[in-house]
Amino acid sequence: MTARRLRWAAWPVIAVLAAAIPAAGTAGAATTPTATVTVNARAGLATMPDTGIGINHAVWDSQLGTDEVADLFGAAGVRTMRYPGGSYGDIYHWKDNTAPGGYVAPNTDFDTFMGGVRRAGAQPIIIANYGTGTPGEAADWVRYANVTKGYGVKYWEIGNELYGNGHYGANWEADDHVDKSPAAYANGVVAYADAMKAVDPGVQIGAVLTTPANWPDAIVGSGDTASWNQTVLSIAGPHIDFVILHWYPTGATAAEALAKPEQIDDMIYLTRQQIARYAGTNSGRIGISMTETNTPVGVNTQPGALFAAETYSSLLANGVFTIDWWDTHNGPTKLSTVAGYPDYGDGGLLSSGTCLDGGVCEPPLNTPFAPYYGLKVLSTFAHPGDQFVRAAADDPLVGAHAVRRPNGDLDVLLLNKDPDQARAVTLNYAGYTPAPGAPRVFTFTNGATAVSEAVTGTSTSQTLPPYSLTTVVLHPAAGASAGPGTPGQPTGTATDRTASISWTAAAPGAHPIAKYEVYRQLGATSEQWGETTGTSFDVGNLVPGSRYTVNVLARDTAGNVSAASPPLTLTTGAPAASSCTVRMTDVTDWASGFVGGIHVTATGVVGDWTLTFDWPTARQRLTGGWSGTWAQNGTTVTVSSSAPPASGVDVGFTADYGGPNIFPAAFRVNGVLCAAG
Repeated sequence: MTARRLRWAAWPVIAVLAAAIPAAGTAGAATTPTATVTVNARAGLATMPDTGIGINHAVWDSQLGTDEVADLFGAAGVRTMRYPGGSYGDIYHWKDNTAPGGYVAPNTDFDTFMGGVRRAGAQPIIIANYGTGTPGEAADWVRYANVTKGYGVKYWEIGNELYGNGHYGANWEADDHVDKSPAAYANGVVAYADAMKAVDPGVQIGAVLTTPANWPDAIVGSGDTASWNQTVLSIAGPHIDFVILHWYPTGATAAEALAKPEQIDDMIYLTRQQIARYAGTNSGRIGISMTETNTPVGVNTQPGALFAAETYSSLLANGVFTIDWWDTHNGPTKLSTVAGYPDYGDGGLLSSGTCLDGGVCEPPLNTPFAPYYGLKVLSTFAHPGDQFVRAAADDPLVGAHAVRRPNGDLDVLLLNKDPDQARAVTLNYAGYTPAPGAPRVFTFTNGATAVSEAVTGTSTSQTLPPYSLTTVVLHPAAGASAGPGTPGQPTGTATDRTASISWTAAAPGAHPIAKYEVYRQLGATSEQWGETTGTSFDVGNLVPGSRYTVNVLARDTAGNVSAASPPLTLTTGAPAASSCTVRMTDVTDWASGFVGGIHVTATGVVGDWTLTFDWPTARQRLTGGWSGTWAQNGTTVTVSSSAPPASGVDVGFTADYGGPNIFPAAFRVNGVLCAAG
């Protein structure tokens, strides 16, 4: 909650705490550690949107809309700016530029903000005041922005973090409504959406969700029948265009913080599952935004830059359409030394130029902190229209991401998360052959004040300085223009052991299309499932309860291969019928653990029986159980009982989870795969 509290204070924020963290060591090993990175161009992910790299602006920031800040953001490739600033969104009234109970700096009104947005070449995302406003006030804002002024503001959030309005016990978000339940918020979103779209049918409306495994996700509040997300999506789903997540991961050390982006694949997967389950028909049109995030360690130093690049890349590869860093200026809170450099505990991308008690001062006003350069590196790496493709390293201290440009170029982003030692990296490629010669390389190193550029190394060998971000720009060995176009977005369905996939045909290039090849992603490698001359494919022998991500590539009669289609993720489940049925429920949840219930029915079973299932992630752990003998080995959980299951038996357990809590999809009784109960 600390980061959130900063959003209520007028910057500059001055705190009295000061702490010291020992400086990181310096590189000095006699032998440089090695790592291997694999880039798989056959494993296509999401396409980089024109809204991807975003930031937060706030009306309490006197630098909002200034030319200096706008130019800095333009140079960093910022494409989205959020306004009027976190929790201020629920106390801000745009017509008179006031925020009762908070501070509004001079010259921070909406038009001033839009001037900075336009100068930077970005677009806005606006928080409409739900907490203390009305649908009419929001509709008037849409009218002024898009009809009167012609700003073309597309994205509108309905409030900010309304789950923090006291309904679940914690109260930091202003909400004047008598009913503060998720149902009341969801119905309010519907009213706002109707009023705002009546003015401009083209606006996109976003509803606030809780982020998987972050409080109060999955908690059912007093008087509610379901969690926040289930309730909001069930009521407001047909009326919204995107959902809003915020993510402030915890971590006591830089190493812990830099390990947290590993959870993003599951975080977005679970969010999409919830949207598909609860938001009604045509829910696939609903986008996902991450309108606030920041690192728990090194907010002004190199860990922050590494976290920003890793987090943005992972979210964008998963199809999140904007990620907005919290925030532009925030003010110092405490002094420490991180990775050998002063860190002021300032959540802003740019220095506020103010001082802590004791006389320790930040750099001059608007001096960029390290995370700013993390975003700048990201903007050199991924451009709107580029497709992310799978990349992975065999060293946990090396991060790897890659994008393929429409012209056939390939960019590889490499992160060395070791503060002490360089890494000699060997790069391997699947489905791509880089041109010979030294590539162009962009690098941001620990303590640097600019991104450097050089022609160095080779397409298969690079040395990464300690605590660094490196982008390698590659050209294809052969021209990309002669090949076929990319197949369309695949769609499909899965049973317990089979899947059916279809896609729209690719446009031929210089030669006719001969066939389509279907690949399953296996980390940074791919497994070819088969090929067909048509535009559909059936596959069997799948593992129940497993997640599969596939791509389709077109090959022409000359052997040229297209870029990978967008990905399709399918999860196999339970069979339609079986001699046993199992239903798992989340009885009570506290956003880091839960009490679970399992109802088992099995015919023909006499005497002792054993139920088996596998947790989908290694972050889930059984902590206890009853009405049976429970055990966990690796990710496999077993419960044994002698209670007759023919008419149904209930068993229960407790479990912890250190990341998104994805439920198992396959259960077995005495080895028999069960149907869903």
